[in-house]
Amino acid sequence: MKKWIAAMMLLALVLFGSVIGFDLFKKQKIAEFMANRPIPKLPVEVVEVQMREWQPHIDAIGLIEPSQGVTLSTSVSGLVSAIHFTSGQKVKRGQLLVELDSAVEQANLVAAESRLPAVKSSFERNQQLYQRRSVSKKTLDDAQAEYHALMAEIESLRAVIARRQISAPFDGVTGLREVHLGVYLQPGDEITRLQSLKSMLIRFIVPQKNLSQLTIGMEVKIHTDAYPEHPFDGQISAIDSAVSRDSGVLHVQAKIPNSDELLRAGMYSSVEIMQPQIAEALVIPTRSIHFSLYGEQVYVLVEKGQGEQRVLSVEQRSIDVAERQGPWSRIASGLSADEQVVTSGQVRLRNGAHVKLVDDGVIPAEQQPSAAAEQTAAN
Repeated sequence: MKKWIAAMMLLALVLFGSVIGFDLFKKQKIAEFMANRPIPKLPVEVVEVQMREWQPHIDAIGLIEPSQGVTLSTSVSGLVSAIHFTSGQKVKRGQLLVELDSAVEQANLVAAESRLPAVKSSFERNQQLYQRRSVSKKTLDDAQAEYHALMAEIESLRAVIARRQISAPFDGVTGLREVHLGVYLQPGDEITRLQSLKSMLIRFIVPQKNLSQLTIGMEVKIHTDAYPEHPFDGQISAIDSAVSRDSGVLHVQAKIPNSDELLRAGMYSSVEIMQPQIAEALVIPTRSIHFSLYGEQVYVLVEKGQGEQRVLSVEQRSIDVAERQGPWSRIASGLSADEQVVTSGQVRLRNGAHVKLVDDGVIPAEQQPSAAAEQTAAN
């Protein structure tokens, strides 16, 4: 019985030893295969860091306003008796636009003016008689008071009639007409909007940190989605005297010539406040920059060896981006001229990875490294 137990234990040891030995042999051969396998080269596209002129600017969003604009209304109530303008019409300063019914006032004015010659003649006659001591001073004073009272009544009636005639306060273009003949208007009811379109204003805000970069007369460029291919030029005309303590921003106003009358009040626009030009700036495509927990980084192409021993790899480097403009970014530090940065294929890269250059950003499927190759390269 003891011999049988010993034989079974020996057999079990042989079997387990064979399994463990085969597993160790397999791992050794796999390690040798992977060690002798060439390091995969990841396909990338690169571009050279450029040194060129750069026009820096401060970006903002603004609201376009008219240099002169008003909503016309009436200060008195009454029926609309005449309309002398149409929607969207160009009008001149002082041009009569709307008349309210003033028949009663007109009649009272005619009556007062008809009395004026007699009252004036009586006043002048009493002046002559007083000089000859033919009338008393009281009689002259009464005649004078009656004359001045009538003149004041006439002026008052003319003012009442003028208030019932709404005229254009300046040259401009009317908006949509909001009144019709026979409508009874109350004080403050809207008649139309009047805008001067020859010159517009745009109001925008900038952070307080940019205050030192702003001056009166500084050039700005305005871009609107209504005319994406047509930027408008303007100049800063006013800077607010105080920074908002709630938001820490500064209100700025710029004047925009609008001789072609393309801009309209109420349009939202992007604003570029132009800064002094930089003669030599390091510029790279924005797509070459990737973001991590450690900031903004790029992969820089590194060449080692010569001839058949020449190897291309990448170095991960942190950079400081000073400003972005569309597809380009200006670099403040971290790169130097004539270096090359990766613009496509960064997803699979790591620091020190071997790469090969391709002519475009489309990487064929057969060139994409397998998961096993990537794992090998990582190890």
